[in-house]
Amino acid sequence: MFRRVLCNSFPHLPIPTIPPKTNNSFFALPILTVKAFSSSKMGDARRPISVPIPTLEKAQRSELLRALEASLGSSFSSDPLSPNPNPLILVISGPSGVGKDALITRLRQSRRGLHFVVTATTRPRRPSEVHGKDYFFVSKEEFLGMVEQQELLEYALVYGDYKGVPKQQIREFMAKGCDVVLRVDIQGAETLRKVLGSSAVFVFVVAESEMAMVERLVDRKTETVESLLVRIGTSREEMKHVKNFDYVVVNAKGKLDNAVMLVESIIDAEKAKGLQARVFLYMQTVEAQSLKNIGVPALDMFYEADKLGMLEKI
Repeated sequence: MFRRVLCNSFPHLPIPTIPPKTNNSFFALPILTVKAFSSSKMGDARRPISVPIPTLEKAQRSELLRALEASLGSSFSSDPLSPNPNPLILVISGPSGVGKDALITRLRQSRRGLHFVVTATTRPRRPSEVHGKDYFFVSKEEFLGMVEQQELLEYALVYGDYKGVPKQQIREFMAKGCDVVLRVDIQGAETLRKVLGSSAVFVFVVAESEMAMVERLVDRKTETVESLLVRIGTSREEMKHVKNFDYVVVNAKGKLDNAVMLVESIIDAEKAKGLQARVFLYMQTVEAQSLKNIGVPALDMFYEADKLGMLEKI
């Protein structure tokens, strides 16, 4: 009774038929027919069109793809399914004596597509350092002039010397689609966290132990006893800020390559996230209101900095 009611209720549905078996092979399959629809010039009426699709066993791939496209009414796109990720801001920080400069130097050699922002500083240049590559070594007067002209994203007084991150490099290279690496001290990292929020990735580099860190400071032979004591005391305080970072990388003695590979893994993982919260610093002005009106989609991620009232610093 129930079956009869169903048949009477839908008299317009065709009754499927099973095609007869063929004698060629037990596994031989008939040609399948898919009904597609095409728009007619007469209003919204649509009529079914039978598009033959060859069997998978007999058809060439190109032939099968064309048949599938015809059945679906559209071509398959070769465009990437995942959009290109926004440029990444990677902030690397840590106490003195943990090998930040060595890690960044090796990372620069092994990873393409990264721009390492050169920090401006008023401290004296060490014998092995190159102006414009390791730091921009400037006088105190020049540095304060950069501050007055709002050319720095952040700056701080560290061990009696000024250090700051120039904005122009970030604007220029992120506009080109490059990931940007910032090497800053703990104070600078705290300032950038307030400005950028979760729009940047913060990495804290440490030595394998406090003893190893102090040994590196001693082996530098660039410090007086007084300055060495200051750095050790400061490093102990800076270790308390590790909880404010997204990742911790141990740069153990003799295992620099391991630390570099770990940083590269962090970059890959962050860029592979399905929903990125990255900021695109393609800015024409440092005015907060102008930033909001630029129209770059990724600038929507400035909402955290906006709530903090710190957009004017960028």
